[in-house]
Amino acid sequence: MRILKQSAVIALTVVAALASSAARADNASPVGLWRNVDDVSGKPRALIRITEANGSLQGKIEKVFLAPNESPTCTKCEGALKNAPVFGLVILSGLKKDGAGFTGGQILDPDNGKTYSSKIYVTDGGKKLNVRGYIGVSLLGRSQIWQRQE
Repeated sequence: MRILKQSAVIALTVVAALASSAARADNASPVGLWRNVDDVSGKPRALIRITEANGSLQGKIEKVFLAPNESPTCTKCEGALKNAPVFGLVILSGLKKDGAGFTGGQILDPDNGKTYSSKIYVTDGGKKLNVRGYIGVSLLGRSQIWQRQE
């Protein structure tokens, strides 16, 4: 009888662990709403909604926190994005699953109008997103940590 009880406890523990890891895997998705922070001031910069379609991620600015002297348009962007509203601007694109992260994409910096290669990965149980923009090799770039908002 005692062995049956111990087996039942072990079985329940295994089931709970599997359910917990499945829930953690769902939180590991970068899909959702994220807040980024200005590297210099430390103040919130924007809310970015990351979505997935056909295995590729895209991030669009859903809300922007402008300083009093800032333009609500991408004045330094080039081509079709020149003077485009920052609100609704797609800043992340083409990221595809690669191991624990997503790579092969691009990120647009609306502050300078430049586009960089990008890779991202979720950390801290799905609460943080490490976003790296770089030129050529990943060593030549900068990273930001975005906070999940929902």
